[in-house]
Amino acid sequence: MKNSRYHACATCKNFSADRIDGKMHYHCTRLGYETKPEYQFNCWDPKEHISKLMKKEDEAGEEY
Repeated sequence: MKNSRYHACATCKNFSADRIDGKMHYHCTRLGYETKPEYQFNCWDPKEHISKLMKKEDEAGEEY
């Protein structure tokens, strides 16, 4: 997969965000540990709507 401006944990299918005791906790369900929305890992698997955005931009010839 090409590099993408969308590539971040927050746009991955495996990203989970939960509010516990009034604080946000971010977790990767695939890797099994805490993460942050802006982190990037090679196992990134974009959510369906992100894939559609990337495809649309690619077809329009836009760089990302």
